[in-house]
Formats: sequence, C-alpha cells, structure tokens
Amino acid sequence: MTIAIVGAGLGGLALARVLRVNGIDAIVYEREPSRGARGQGGMLDIHSGQRALREAGLIDQFHAIARGEGQDMRLLEPDGTLLLQEDTPEDAPLERPEVDRADLRNLLLDSLPEHAVRWGHAFEHADDGLLHFADGSSATYDLLVGADGANSRVRALLTDARPAHTGQHVVELGIPDIDRTYPDLAAMVGRGNYWVLGNGQSLTAQRNGDGRVRVYTSFYNTAEDWFATSGIPFGDPTAARARLIEEFTGWDSRFTALIAACDDTILTWSITTLPVGLTWPSTPGVTLLGDAAHLMPPVGQGANMALLDGAVLGLALGTHPNDFPTAVKEYEREMFERTSAAARMSARIWEILTSPGASRRMLAFFQPG
Repeated sequence: MTIAIVGAGLGGLALARVLRVNGIDAIVYEREPSRGARGQGGMLDIHSGQRALREAGLIDQFHAIARGEGQDMRLLEPDGTLLLQEDTPEDAPLERPEVDRADLRNLLLDSLPEHAVRWGHAFEHADDGLLHFADGSSATYDLLVGADGANSRVRALLTDARPAHTGQHVVELGIPDIDRTYPDLAAMVGRGNYWVLGNGQSLTAQRNGDGRVRVYTSFYNTAEDWFATSGIPFGDPTAARARLIEEFTGWDSRFTALIAACDDTILTWSITTLPVGLTWPSTPGVTLLGDAAHLMPPVGQGANMALLDGAVLGLALGTHPNDFPTAVKEYEREMFERTSAAARMSARIWEILTSPGASRRMLAFFQPG
C-alpha cells in the first residue's frame, strides 16, 4: 500500500516521520530541487505542535534547537507607549518557544532516510491511482496526501474552495547581525517579538536565532492589487524603504528607524485564507493537511495545526494500516473539529489587528479582565 505525500513542508514531513515511527513507509514529493533551494522564513511559535514532535520521537531534539527567550513579547502603540512587556525567566518551561522554521524543517528531514523525499517533483494532477509531475514522470499511489500549501493542487480533488484575499499585505525586511550593527535597536526589540499596532497598519519585529531581526510591515483593509497601486518601488530597496517610512508618518521615530536600518532584502506577500470550518466528504484515496486543508491568517496557529495534522493522520494510519479509508475518516473527523476551533481563534485575532484601537484591544486579549 503506497502512501504519497505531496509537499515537504512541516506537515508533510511530520506525517512521513510518524508513519516511519509506526513502521510504515511513505514517499514525499517536493517541487523544490533541494532542501536549500529557497529560504524558509522566520521563527515559529510552537505550542500545541509539540505533541506531534513527541509522537515523532523528536521532542528532545526540538528542545535543543528551540529558543525559550523567544517567548518574550513587547506590545506598543504607534506613539511609543509601552503597553505590555513580558520577559521569560531563564528557568521557564518551553510552553511556546520560538524555533527557526528552517531548523525545524531540517530536524524533520534528517529524521527520514534520503530516499523518502523526492526533490524536483512538481505535482501536476492525479488520476486512476497515478501521480503526474511537471517533468513528465509519474508514480503510483494508494493514498494521496496533499500537503502542498496554500495554493494546493491536490485540494481540487476534494473541494472547489479556493483561498480568498483578506485585505492584508505584508512587506518583510530585515536587519542582519543586529546586536553588532545596531545595538540600540537590538535592545529595543529584545529577545522575542515586538509588536506595534496602529489603525490599519502594524509594524512587528522578530528576533531570529541567527542574529537577524525580521521586520514586518502590514497594511490592512487594502485592495487585492495594493502592491501594484501603492506606489512603493519594491524593485529599488533604498527607495522602497523611504516610501515605507512615509507610510508610517506620525509614528515614533524609533519604529521608522527599524525600517531605515534594514538591508536590501525585501519580500512581499498578500494574505489569503480558506473559509473557516471548511470540510469535504471523505473520499477514498485522498486527503489534505496543513494550509492545503485550512489556510488561516498568520497569527501563530498554522504551523502547529500542520504538525498535528501530520501526527494525527500518521497515528490513524498506524492503527489501521490495511484500511486507509477508515484511517482517513478518523483523521478528518478530528482535524475538522480541531482546526475549525483554531481558525475561529485566528480570525478573532486577525479582526483585532485590523480594527481601530488594535493595540488596546490586543492588550485586553492578552490580559483579559
């Protein structure tokens, strides 16, 4: 019985690893040519997803690469008012540690034999138990798991749902080796996450394990073509930084200093989501996990849900190794309920971020009552 996983992200790799722990082989097909073909993004807040790493037999290795101090948080208003500062004691438990996404992905990859991941296999479509790839090759499967992210091609086998634009656009910049290059800004940001929330805009900074601080500017309630119509010349980093600083006119100068200190690496993306509570009729031979199944706003749930998806599906298949339909039904029943709750929470946080008085509302969220 052949299990094919499309996508070597966290969820797909967690599934492959939990299957292996349970004595079941699977093949992961990934469109990228190698593990280092592109950057994997910044830090992840891993909380509920730690259960998946325990099931994968990797929790000790995870704790070795996780950053407990990454749990630190500072929340401010655009005028510079500090609303909340949480500093993590050195002996605090690793309840929500930060970890570099690339480090976590490498941990999962290194737990699998080399032949388990087939690089350079861009999935095109599937029919009659056969996977078809962009290079003209094909492979057979008995169970196909779509772990291929927001723009999943496998998803079309189960539902017509497509990601919809939320009105949020994100521009990512960064300051390398910040402790050496800008020690004053390093002290301001601290060891973890730094949030400044305004009306219709936000600026957040995130300390990474390699000494880089990633700076994210977000613009809410914007049209889908905002990148094209904003007038920001993203192809010219110096000019783009200057224009971004103009977008934050009236904010404390310390915040715009973060933008001015960034290097020439600029990344942009529009935030999309799938409908909250998306389900589909259980279909023999195919299922989904991670963003392919339940794409949410990026507020700390997506990676955890993907890891848990992989673990729950892997355990179900381990329990029913000769009955894939039953295993998939068990998994989907649990996954739909769990991720719907996470998506509702994510939507609530996203609504706070996009609303007037976002900083005070977020403070009330963190400190209810």
